[in-house]
Amino acid sequence: MTNDRLSAKGVYGQSEATVRFEWGPTGAATVSSPHGATVVIDVFSFTTSVSIAVDRGAAVIPYNWDDAGVDDYAQKLGAEVAVGRGEEDDSHPWSLSPSSLLTSPLPKRLVLPSPNGSTIAAAARGEVITCSFRNYPAVAAWLRDRQFGSLQRPIAIIAAGERWPGDGGLRPALEDLLCAALLSDSLTVGDAGAFSPEAAATRALGRSMSAEQFFRTVRDCSSARELQADGFGRDVELALEVGVGKSVPVIRDGCFCSE
Repeated sequence: MTNDRLSAKGVYGQSEATVRFEWGPTGAATVSSPHGATVVIDVFSFTTSVSIAVDRGAAVIPYNWDDAGVDDYAQKLGAEVAVGRGEEDDSHPWSLSPSSLLTSPLPKRLVLPSPNGSTIAAAARGEVITCSFRNYPAVAAWLRDRQFGSLQRPIAIIAAGERWPGDGGLRPALEDLLCAALLSDSLTVGDAGAFSPEAAATRALGRSMSAEQFFRTVRDCSSARELQADGFGRDVELALEVGVGKSVPVIRDGCFCSE
């Protein structure tokens, strides 16, 4: 059976489940619903950065990473542009490094491009929310309070992952998977059959680890080691401040704002 025929049958869409899980932009397009909620998880570092910025009162505008028109776009919106991690200067002290957003005075509107989470969020369907370790309890409560998690209003949890050097292919990122596991385990949407096999397996992972195992695993995973080697160990620790974020960043008029 060809991929086209499989796609036509909808086997990839997890459409019989009220909670779904997938990876990357293609996964988001496949399992999300215009009537549901799409939860984007990109722990290192887009969704951690959004949590910090929105908690501090800024509106964050997602944008495709490789689009050269970002400066013109920001100017039209009366916004500032964040730069790449480590590229901060006096005129652009904001970057994808969460620590830069924690300490710098923030503009009212900040365009935050990223190659993974921001790109997914900019093209996602339905209510689009960002989630990280910092705010997953608040996100779970927001979804419960608004009665997402039915066939009419499904939840699509999207782990952004990272990109392999060289070919740029999707690299599944353990930190995003573990955050998805914690969020999944915090949802109450009826019996276990409401979860797709992909979401149920993710949920089970969260239940299998102690707090000590969880922190050790995230600190030792490849993405964390990369940041630590590049001198951004503080960003790893900020991402691991579990539950300190109180805002639920939701896209309203193109911006992530607090709800």
